[in-house]
Amino acid sequence: MGTAVRTPRAALLLPVLGPLALLGAACTTAHPGTDTARPARQVDVAPLIRMTPAAGGTADPAIPLTVTVVRGRLTDVTVTDAAGRQVAGGLSADQRSWHSTSPLGAGTRYTVRISADDGHGGRGDTTTVLTTGVGTQLLTAVLGPSQAVDGGSGVYGVGEPVTAQLSRPVHDPAGRAAVEHGLKVTSQPAVSGAWHWVDDSTLHFRPEHYWPAHARVQVAFDAQGRRIGKDLYGGPTSRVAFSTGDQVEALVDAATDWMTFRRNGKVVRTLPVTTGKPGFETRNGIKVVLGQEAEVRMDGETVGIAADSADSYDLEVQWATRLTWSGEYVHAAPWSVASQGHENVSHGCTGMSTENAHWFYQQVRMGDVLRVINSHGHPMEPFGNGFGDWNVSWKDWLAGSATGVVVSTGAPGAALPDGVRIRATGALAPLL
Repeated sequence: MGTAVRTPRAALLLPVLGPLALLGAACTTAHPGTDTARPARQVDVAPLIRMTPAAGGTADPAIPLTVTVVRGRLTDVTVTDAAGRQVAGGLSADQRSWHSTSPLGAGTRYTVRISADDGHGGRGDTTTVLTTGVGTQLLTAVLGPSQAVDGGSGVYGVGEPVTAQLSRPVHDPAGRAAVEHGLKVTSQPAVSGAWHWVDDSTLHFRPEHYWPAHARVQVAFDAQGRRIGKDLYGGPTSRVAFSTGDQVEALVDAATDWMTFRRNGKVVRTLPVTTGKPGFETRNGIKVVLGQEAEVRMDGETVGIAADSADSYDLEVQWATRLTWSGEYVHAAPWSVASQGHENVSHGCTGMSTENAHWFYQQVRMGDVLRVINSHGHPMEPFGNGFGDWNVSWKDWLAGSATGVVVSTGAPGAALPDGVRIRATGALAPLL
């Protein structure tokens, strides 16, 4: 924001737009011993003002803006872009100079309004324009989830994380912090959440616990013109919005071979299942539904099983709900109905009867959560094989943020009180 410094004898001047325009005086000076006031003498202060970078050319956005006066003092400096956003700045103690304290954006046109006192009882305003050059590289972000689900309704399960895929890698911690400051998540109702860097060009955002049911979420990458790193500036703004449906949770117990299906906290149905047999154990942990296919071909060779092996298979499978990119599904397995509810005979998927798999398929959507317990398999990967985000403790999730700040989604970028961050624990998201 602009910095205004006034003496007891002066009130704020009202600027007149236009390059190097002079202001009609609005200040008054009282004469000693009288009750009358007279307007301050108007002067052209433009010749007294020096600005670096200079107006007229194309400025380097990496160079802070400095305004000085060769005589007298500055009384107000305001720098705004076309959207009305102000550049923060500070006035020196002697009021002879002002400098910006927040970065200038790349490829941005700024209006600079300056009020000054000439030191001889005269006052005036001047307005000029500063244009910054475009960075050699622009950083953009593709935000997820896509809205192209449920016929374009944009409704997801409560486990769906927000994703940001950057167009260029960002390695520097300060640059990463600048990216996080440009990413805004708001929701109704509000939640406490944080960003986590998956790698140099990928971030995920999740609440400490699952999203509330029937929440509305809006996400934006709004860092246009902001300096991210050397010759790297924020590019065009991107946005996405989505909603959540009911809170759907499925718990698969590999020891009992039963699934417990809950909707909004209430048990709706229990189903007999079979999970991975020895050597092909199903992954333990929380998984998020990635997609659904009414029919899919499953071939053992695609997961490294030789065609001449006793474990080989090549099947057309119905009602398949995908949980990992490597091929773990909940699907119809009519060939194993006798084992369902009794023993684990699959190659890692959760098998059901055709009727039960069809029912499950109709009950879930992308973003719904399923947790497997008591399997002897490896734990679900946090990243890279689907959305295993919920298997990361909240403490470790925060450690993956460049700012380490817990964000309230009730207002754009609003940080919670400092105590919230240091009270974060290592507890997992709610158990299913």
